Amino acid sequence: MDKYWERAQKVLPGGVNSPVRSFKGVGGTPFFARRGEGPYLEDEEGRRYIDYVMSYGPLILGHAHPSVVKAVTGQAEKGLSYGVPTVLEVEMGEILTQAVPGLDMVRMVNSGTEATMSAIRVARGVTGRSRILKFAGSYHGHGDSLLVKAGSGAATMGVPDSKGVPAALAELTLTLPYNDTEGLKDIFERMGSDIAAVISEPVAGNMGTVLPAAEFLDTVRAVTQRYGALWIVDEVMTGFRVDWGGASRFFGLEPDLVCLAKVIGAGMPVGAYGGRREYMEHVAPLGPVYQAGTLSGNPVAMSAGIAQLRAIGGPEFYPALAEKTAALAHGLVEIGRRHHIPVSTNTIGGMFTLFFRDSPPRNFDEVSASDRGRYAQFFHGMLAEGIFFPPSPFETAFPSWAHNEATAKATLEAAERVFSRL
Repeated sequence: MDKYWERAQKVLPGGVNSPVRSFKGVGGTPFFARRGEGPYLEDEEGRRYIDYVMSYGPLILGHAHPSVVKAVTGQAEKGLSYGVPTVLEVEMGEILTQAVPGLDMVRMVNSGTEATMSAIRVARGVTGRSRILKFAGSYHGHGDSLLVKAGSGAATMGVPDSKGVPAALAELTLTLPYNDTEGLKDIFERMGSDIAAVISEPVAGNMGTVLPAAEFLDTVRAVTQRYGALWIVDEVMTGFRVDWGGASRFFGLEPDLVCLAKVIGAGMPVGAYGGRREYMEHVAPLGPVYQAGTLSGNPVAMSAGIAQLRAIGGPEFYPALAEKTAALAHGLVEIGRRHHIPVSTNTIGGMFTLFFRDSPPRNFDEVSASDRGRYAQFFHGMLAEGIFFPPSPFETAFPSWAHNEATAKATLEAAERVFSRL
């Protein structure tokens, strides 16, 4: 792999096109993938891995699912982009608005970052306010307003406040610890009239999987309504991964705006934001909040996403996915503890993270207190066994429908060997 890595570093910053791919969080150099099939990923040298990264979440059916591949190739033969509307965009909009609570209208974009940036612009336009509030460790894309105490690759790289973000803009972003219900009430009592929106993951995924504490999401809803701020629910990761319609449906939430990506594109670049009609009618060409994109609603991406959502079929898909995910996660914890290693997990739907600490974390500070060095040893040990976990302790693992009893058995047997050496 060194020959590919040497070439990559000459032409790509850090050898990669997204920081977490560099393996800097765990040390070493990345492998280069050449194909995926079902739950497996194959590198350029022909080695096969059981993949729990799954392109960081979109591939809920597994790599190269036949219905998705057929849809993509069929559309590609008809053209890659048109610059005028297609019925595919309308069909995707209908699926999303019927499934996701609070989604009356939706605008397709090309990434989760575009979705969150645009939703914040809508919230500021609707309210006439400038400040937003986010939770430390939550990564909502690389928009300037959002790279303040961010998670995901930013935390791994040790630069939670990115250079290049103007101080004046960063000052408009308030941060609190995730799950800090009392802090949320306090900051709204002091500054609520200045806050345009709270943006939050319903289940944090970019600091590793961290579940919402009791009353936390209800408190977000209550304070935003009381003070006239909008609640932006970032379902880029959880949307159609935790449940049909996302964590909003799972928890019975009532968001003002919702951001989506990943699963709705089945591996193609895609994103979406939407919400109540009264807010989305502020978006151009209906209203004064401008946002545009030449490739938004791209027919190939729409075809891929529609095919995957049709194959999922609805809510009945998720209990089995959640069961296999939880069984694997708790199996790993049981093995680790049997070898006297502090380890815990959070799991929901098709998401889990293995934390090298005694109890599951509730916020980014607790995540950061996990044993990152031991996670790196675990990662490389499992990779040597042919099991690919996220190359960062701040990321989520994503089992797919294609993972089965055989892959779970192989994973747990490998973990037994790796934990015995940690």
